[in-house]
Amino acid sequence: MTIPVRQTNDRQTSALKLPLLGFAAYSGTGKTTLLEALLPKLTAAGLRVGVLKHAHHHFDVDKPGKDSYRLRKAGASQMLIASRNRHALMTETPDAEAEFDYLLTRFDHQQLDLILVEGCKNIAFPKIELRRAAVGKPWLYPNDSNIIAVAADEKIESELPQLNINDLQAISQFVLDYAHEFHAASKPASSQPASCDTLSPAFLSVTEGVEKILSAVHPISDTEMLAVEASYGRVLSDAIESPINVPAYRNSAMDGYAIRSEDVGLEQFEVMCEVLAGHGYPQPLQAGQAVKIMTGAPVPAGADTVIMREQAKQDGQFVAFADAVIKAGQNVRQAGEDLAQGQSVFLPGQRIQSAEMGMIASLGMTTVPVYRRLKVALFSTGDEVQAPGTETNGHSIYDSNRYTLMGLLQQLNCEVIDFGIIEDDEILMMDTLVQAAQSADIIMTSGGVSVGDADFIKSALEKLGRIDFWRINMRPGRPLAFGEVDNTPFFGLPGNPVAVMVSFINFVEPAVRKMQGEHDWQPLKVQALASEDLRSRQGRTEFSRGIYHVNHQGQLVVQTTGKQGSGILRSMSEANCLIEIGPAIDTVKVGESVTIIPLQGRI
Repeated sequence: MTIPVRQTNDRQTSALKLPLLGFAAYSGTGKTTLLEALLPKLTAAGLRVGVLKHAHHHFDVDKPGKDSYRLRKAGASQMLIASRNRHALMTETPDAEAEFDYLLTRFDHQQLDLILVEGCKNIAFPKIELRRAAVGKPWLYPNDSNIIAVAADEKIESELPQLNINDLQAISQFVLDYAHEFHAASKPASSQPASCDTLSPAFLSVTEGVEKILSAVHPISDTEMLAVEASYGRVLSDAIESPINVPAYRNSAMDGYAIRSEDVGLEQFEVMCEVLAGHGYPQPLQAGQAVKIMTGAPVPAGADTVIMREQAKQDGQFVAFADAVIKAGQNVRQAGEDLAQGQSVFLPGQRIQSAEMGMIASLGMTTVPVYRRLKVALFSTGDEVQAPGTETNGHSIYDSNRYTLMGLLQQLNCEVIDFGIIEDDEILMMDTLVQAAQSADIIMTSGGVSVGDADFIKSALEKLGRIDFWRINMRPGRPLAFGEVDNTPFFGLPGNPVAVMVSFINFVEPAVRKMQGEHDWQPLKVQALASEDLRSRQGRTEFSRGIYHVNHQGQLVVQTTGKQGSGILRSMSEANCLIEIGPAIDTVKVGESVTIIPLQGRI
């Protein structure tokens, strides 16, 4: 029997150097029972086997009462427990489930010959499909090209190798042959011929691309003092420390009566006056005295307790609190309780939004230190690109990408320097790039930068700067150029309208935020339930335009906007999120969880 070893699977050849084989089946088929019987046969044949089991339900390998359990529940995010015979590392993942590729790296590859996986049927890697007719579930192999064999209790019309699910010896031999052929086919990296892809930065992952860009850009250093009312969206260049106590004085947390706590128990109190917010009682409170006080008003000297108005009964000049349970110090906000004078309020790198503006104003400050606005030079290229408002012809298109990028940059509070449309002329292109580098912090254009394009922008860039032309493992948005012209970062984005926006969100926005001085910004990503089947190609990250909403059960659900062509710009207007399918996943079924990136406030 020929064993179709997936030697080309990147997950095996680059990360693992080990054969990886899954057992995919629906619940009730008996995956664990089969593996339990199979493992002794494999180990008896000399294989050192690692097993990864994916559980859809909540599970815990620990037991309540055990020391390790108690320490985890006390707050340990990682718990390593060891004895003479074994050790185990338990890692808490409350924010997101660990990715498949990361879990594979947790194995000690030097101590293994094979990794078997139970579950993970929607992730792209070689698998054997297990099926029992009595379970009544559909076949997986017609929709999963990663299935290399089937083990069932019935025959199928397929060229795939077929095994009897009850024949453990046959299944064991298949796995042994698979592992043997994988290791036989593996060669040292030095013996493999070089190719264009191994010698160039092509086929970068999204994460690799972002990391390379962020390592190459640096925050601007120029700062300015700005009026608080004009500071929205800017980034603080210096720390903000409170010049005052907040609150500035002891005040009442509610409407009521202020008294001395040592007088609790008296039958009645003499009401000296009523104190409104913005006013005060100038005399220290004496024994048996009270003042009627409003929320936010200063508590008189000597008083330290406020009884809410609903628990008081005032009769003329006197008030009683017969049914009130009074605790000394209740309902009084102390001076500096929120912020003490000199206490840090905001650190450098904080982006100022409405809440920050209000907080800064509450400290009595009228100006704030911020980084100056980032300047971005923007232009379009190509004789086929035509300005809106002009009469078009059959050989041109209206320039939409430049206007899309203007909006995206303005949303990030950048100053856009618009160079318009530059003709296909190398000298003119070089002059524009030089001017842009001299006047801006970033240069940006779209189209004409993919590998193989015969555009003047590429030759001009190669003469003036250091530019890398990348192919990113993502869809849409594969071609991306990044580098510098006269020490000014350059971004060459794809030409398709949707690809421009997706590439900007993934690569340009993180760089812009870092250059603006914002610290450790991360895009918001949340989980939602898919309301339709979603597919992707293994090895690349897929971004679909989506619409999310909250269903009647209070769950976040998402669906696509429909056709996902990278030229359908209308779909970005209809979308309120991007649906992100990672490179390890090729199928998301209805009801399964998927990552979404909300777009409100970003486009």
